[in-house]
Amino acid sequence: MTFRNGNSTVLLGMAGVFLALAAAFGLNLWGRPAPLSPMLPVESWVTNTATVRTNYADLIRMKADLSDFDCYVCHDKKKPPQLRFDTNHDLIIDEAHKDVVMGHGRHNRNNLCFNCHDEANLELVQTRDGRELKLSESTGLCGSCHGPTYRDWDAGAHGRTSGYWNRELGPIDRKPCVSCHNPHSPAFPSRKPAPGPHPLRPDAHPVPPEERNH
Repeated sequence: MTFRNGNSTVLLGMAGVFLALAAAFGLNLWGRPAPLSPMLPVESWVTNTATVRTNYADLIRMKADLSDFDCYVCHDKKKPPQLRFDTNHDLIIDEAHKDVVMGHGRHNRNNLCFNCHDEANLELVQTRDGRELKLSESTGLCGSCHGPTYRDWDAGAHGRTSGYWNRELGPIDRKPCVSCHNPHSPAFPSRKPAPGPHPLRPDAHPVPPEERNH
């Protein structure tokens, strides 16, 4: 009987506490938390998974217009193009290639077309060790100079890799260098950072909506 009375006392006490808490919450004795700041939609570039550039091999797969890559529409197959230089021995970009900005390496030491392009066949590129590669195989050209970075890329530690690490489950897709780097000016440009995650709690110092993505 004593055990039952003890249980009843505990249960009644707990019920009283819960009722008191319910009344306190109902009367809003402690106030209510400040509303959360709105979760604004992010810009489309934040969720876009495409690479910053479209490489030549992808253009072939997409059956895109490749006329811009047909060098011999303008150049003569029988003789290499003649390069012109200014008084500082800087390469003069022809009007037909005015969109090309040369910036490969420091002090303009690599701003020479035939360091990479094969002057005897403009449809090919040539590596430091003399190999001739198609434009769609340009990663081998990059690797012939940038050995450590190429090894990181080949191991999956540099660049864009997707697909299956376990090759028994499916293929792996490793994007070539030119999917991210412009071969004429390969330094990767800075990008605006994506907005941070929503804190899911009231902001102590709310940031105006127009400043949240900056």
